[in-house]
Amino acid sequence: MPRRSARVLLGLGLATGLALSACSTSPPPAAPPPSAGPATTTTGLLPPGVPTEGVRPDTANLPLAAEPQSAPPPTTPPPGRQVQVGSAPEGVVVDPVTRTVAVTKRNPNEVVLLDADTGAERARTPLPGFVRHLQLAAPGGPVLVPVESANSLVRVALPGGQGDPPLFVGTVPHDATQAPNGTVLTADELGGTVSAVRGDQVVKVFTDAVQPAGLAPVGNLVGLVDVRKNDLTVYDVATLRIVGSAPSGAGPTHLVADRHGRMIATDTRGDQVIVFQPNPDGPPTQVGAVPQPGGPYGITYDPVRDRVYVASSGTNEVVAYDMTNPQPREVARIPTVQNPYTVGVDPQTGRLFVAGVSTGVVQIVDAP
Repeated sequence: MPRRSARVLLGLGLATGLALSACSTSPPPAAPPPSAGPATTTTGLLPPGVPTEGVRPDTANLPLAAEPQSAPPPTTPPPGRQVQVGSAPEGVVVDPVTRTVAVTKRNPNEVVLLDADTGAERARTPLPGFVRHLQLAAPGGPVLVPVESANSLVRVALPGGQGDPPLFVGTVPHDATQAPNGTVLTADELGGTVSAVRGDQVVKVFTDAVQPAGLAPVGNLVGLVDVRKNDLTVYDVATLRIVGSAPSGAGPTHLVADRHGRMIATDTRGDQVIVFQPNPDGPPTQVGAVPQPGGPYGITYDPVRDRVYVASSGTNEVVAYDMTNPQPREVARIPTVQNPYTVGVDPQTGRLFVAGVSTGVVQIVDAP
């Protein structure tokens, strides 16, 4: 325990003063690992004594990360109602078991818990830094909270909001996901690493990424989109190995999985949504794609209705697609509050929760 606490403090020190936009493009100065170990090509901090795998590619000719677009305020009020949560809300996730919506915001940095049925505020959990994306570890919680400016993962219990002590994972974790076997992967965006966590220990660090971002699991296969390499890499979290990778558009940022075992990526720079079939023994295969203007960024999936919802911050709307087949079929467009960076869905009711990063609100609207 004292060793882990020391690593958390080191991570906090490194992260002081970082200024990140939606998917930052300027990494902090490289820092040495906290202890001597094998040579690695990553630019981030590594936990001591943890095995690594992967070679970071040359970054000289890689483009900068894709960024979400911005839009002016809507000229007409969007449907549904709006709940004020505070400054710069971005991460949203909905737990159908405890009927809880978790939202992260800044100044101060907190997870705000709302009642999924009434929209009423239940609790606020202080965080050691700022956060942009959330996922559930499993139905019923906890919420996986990758705290970027603290280089840490925090688990927040539902419905009460009790937060576990921060666990150091890597430099600026942007997203975190949990596979059915309990292994958590974090995308350490500005360290070029993907950390595998079991319990409260980092058990392996993959060093093949450049700027890792969105994560999603399909069984024991976990997909990762890299916003500099612009590809989708699949990891096997049972054997802790790299499976394979494939191009994923002009500038992907985030990822979800559907009930058919497919992975769906937002290609923010390419203005499209791309569908992949992961393979256990090789690179994923692209099986569908649909254009979506406005810089599609935030994405969520409703397994009951078999719909994926994709937010375009450049057009102030969420587009709904039926995922019965690998090729997405558009079924609805929902006007939103200004600059919807993230969206969550309640699979019990089909209700959407859209975080308006510019206005400090969560829009609550029933999907058509």
